[in-house]
Amino acid sequence: MIEVILREDVRSLGKAGEMVRVKPGYARNYLLPQGLAYEATEGNKKRIAAETRARGIRDQAERVEAEKAAAALGAVTVTLTGKAGEEGKLFGSITAQDIAEALAAQGHQVDRRRIELDHPIKTLGQHAVSVRVHPEVHAEVRVSVVAE
Repeated sequence: MIEVILREDVRSLGKAGEMVRVKPGYARNYLLPQGLAYEATEGNKKRIAAETRARGIRDQAERVEAEKAAAALGAVTVTLTGKAGEEGKLFGSITAQDIAEALAAQGHQVDRRRIELDHPIKTLGQHAVSVRVHPEVHAEVRVSVVAE
């Protein structure tokens, strides 16, 4: 086993900046060539500490921007139309792509993969939809579905 310092988060191994012990082949053939880790030398320990400080500052700035974007998205109500039956059930469904397009029409660029829908919306009415703006910041967008 050898010690390496992770440069980036590696699933099932650790977070960026952590020192972990791995098998030599895993480090030599995967982590080091992919740039995911450094060998744990004194110079590299100092270098990763500086990178960790810079990453912390950058992450804080990104989080502040994400909170501003979440506040702006929280005030948005999106109205979508669809053909519906008598009981208020839609013949089709409202998907994350539909919501992303409606948000873009209002000037809010949101990737459809960041819209968290457990299942497509299939009923008329008001729905609260969560949008993942940042890994730690979520916004609630109100979606109003009305019949055509």
